[in-house]
Amino acid sequence: MVFKRRDRRAVWQIVLDFFYPRGGWARAFEYVKHRVRRLPDTPQKIGRGIWAGVFVCFTPLFGLHFVFAAIIARLMRGNILAALMATFFGNPLTFPPIGYASINLGSWFLGIPPARNQRLGEKFTDAGADVWNNLTAVFTSARINWHGLRVFYDDVFFPYLIGGIVPGLITATVIYYLTVPVISAYQRRRKKVLLAKLDQLGKKTSPADNDGH
Repeated sequence: MVFKRRDRRAVWQIVLDFFYPRGGWARAFEYVKHRVRRLPDTPQKIGRGIWAGVFVCFTPLFGLHFVFAAIIARLMRGNILAALMATFFGNPLTFPPIGYASINLGSWFLGIPPARNQRLGEKFTDAGADVWNNLTAVFTSARINWHGLRVFYDDVFFPYLIGGIVPGLITATVIYYLTVPVISAYQRRRKKVLLAKLDQLGKKTSPADNDGH
């Protein structure tokens, strides 16, 4: 196959690259920043796309961040590719503080007792076990049980969803107002460089044209 990787990565390498990309997070961030700045669109549209991508990182819709970032960017008339790249804001380094803050804020909004915020790891494990057991129950005589998932939804997912709205709105808006002037300045500088190169090219070709007359 033409597009097949010559060096097939092991599963552990794929997992490791997710938690720590090759070259480190600083290099990965610089790559994303470089690609975003060079997008062929207005700074405002790119900024709205970035807003959408950052905002969805504060939701517990893991695995669907790309989808919802694209939908929100489309509704806001933002750049969809910028939205997809901005979901890089959510990564293994930022998700723990985002999740902790969102769950606690959401629990406070909903009036959930602090005791229900404990043992989050067990609730994730119990929810995963419920999903697996109920899938296998289709082919066996085991009973379907949704208790773990109900507890997970009540104590983790819904508080996370509610609590992530406010910090998501604030963070996405701050980043929007920070990135739009930066992208505008970059595009103006890049335009000047291109015009200067065209001007130099014109000066180089003009003597040859004059000799031909």
